[in-house]
Amino acid sequence: MAQATANFVQRHVGWGGGTMPAILMYHSVSPYSGDPRGITVSPARFRQQMAWLRARGLRGVGVAELLAARTGAGAAGLVGLTFDDGYADFMLYALPVLARYGFAATVFPLAARLGGVNTWDPAGPRKPLMTARQVRQAADAGMEIGSHGLRHVSLPSASGAALTAELENSRAVLQAASGQPVAGFCYPYGDANPRVVAAVRTAGYSYGCAIWRGEHTSQHALPRIYIGEPDSTWRLWAKAVKHRLTWDYAVRSGWQARPPAATPTASSFPHSA
Repeated sequence: MAQATANFVQRHVGWGGGTMPAILMYHSVSPYSGDPRGITVSPARFRQQMAWLRARGLRGVGVAELLAARTGAGAAGLVGLTFDDGYADFMLYALPVLARYGFAATVFPLAARLGGVNTWDPAGPRKPLMTARQVRQAADAGMEIGSHGLRHVSLPSASGAALTAELENSRAVLQAASGQPVAGFCYPYGDANPRVVAAVRTAGYSYGCAIWRGEHTSQHALPRIYIGEPDSTWRLWAKAVKHRLTWDYAVRSGWQARPPAATPTASSFPHSA
């Protein structure tokens, strides 16, 4: 029954197969009273969302595992799960739920802010970030650790030297903290352009996670699906259908898709990536 459900979802919904891998984008999972950036999902909602995936024969995995499975025939039923910024609440509220369902995920901490707080987001609630010890604990629990850079800065405006430091120094710090290779990079704010994407590729990353579809969409600028507190099970269905319509019906040229009429920027998105 689980395999039949997974096959149905792959054919008719769009998560677990298709032209573009489905990668869900989370940030913080925690109880909260206010969050103008929309980066927080309550523990109850997160449990509901993960249960919905499991009930439909889908399994959450890290991005590296998802991409590796797509090179063979094992990608059906897999959905990428990502957690930007490396909030400390991942350990308390997200990791136990993932473990319960046998899921994994990719966590993207900020290498120069380990043990700090999200000071780059003055309008949002203050949230503690993972320490180096927590990064290792997450890695030991089966999570993939990727890089979100050093300090959460927009990279298209960075100088060559600053860009190199954000990419290479952050990876070195996170590899030492996690005890595992760091294969993926996640663009702060989702901000990327061809120069930055090329630098990520040249730095030796196997893949990169962006947010939006654009002219630079590729394995080093994978678009993702924002998931927030409003995303009930019905909204998850709708987002899954939209993913399939976007990539397997509307777009016929693989990952090199036409950019949207107006490429959004960080200021036009309802959260801080």
